[in-house]
Amino acid sequence: MERSSSTDDAADLVIEAVLDDLGFTGDNARLARTALEEAGLTNAKKKRISAAKLSDLRSVLSARFMLVCTRAPCREAAVAAGANRTVLAAARPTACEVCGGSANAAEIGKAITALVDGGLRRIVVVGGSPSTREELRSLIAGRLELRLVSGTDRRTSRDAKADLSWADLVVIWGSTELDHKISKLYTGASQGRVVTCAKRGIAALAETLAKAAARS
Repeated sequence: MERSSSTDDAADLVIEAVLDDLGFTGDNARLARTALEEAGLTNAKKKRISAAKLSDLRSVLSARFMLVCTRAPCREAAVAAGANRTVLAAARPTACEVCGGSANAAEIGKAITALVDGGLRRIVVVGGSPSTREELRSLIAGRLELRLVSGTDRRTSRDAKADLSWADLVVIWGSTELDHKISKLYTGASQGRVVTCAKRGIAALAETLAKAAARS
């Protein structure tokens, strides 16, 4: 990001560069600039802004606008988020508020919306590699109540019954690191709502979650 070379302006940033970094370019940058002027953070004559105002700048823009990429799930998520903010095209996928440039994040976001709309908030996922489970936990980031069960560690029938009693939905993640004796603890039980995802990958799991929510 370009900075002023003078001593007096050492802590100042070029507004155009700041907006570009955040994903606002072209006409969208002009809309963002107008919002900043209306908020009193700058005026039409200024080309720079104090670095101390960056937090306020971000707050103003996030309250007024939602940047999304061209992916259909991200557009749909933006519509589902409501009409309180103006939806604009992000300058680059990584600036997308929904997926941040990640297809997995976009699909999980879509699944979360469907699950919440369907009243399914407590989710148990059985299986998946440690790294995939960690990525899933990060993508969901507290938006659902989540239990991730290793498909290879020791699990008792009492553990499984507790999960089934607690969960609104249990997903058996097939074709992953999942022992049959673990999955059978859940699929063989008479209680709880259990579905199976037959494919690897977070996007496939997200699709299974969304379909289960649609049937709820």
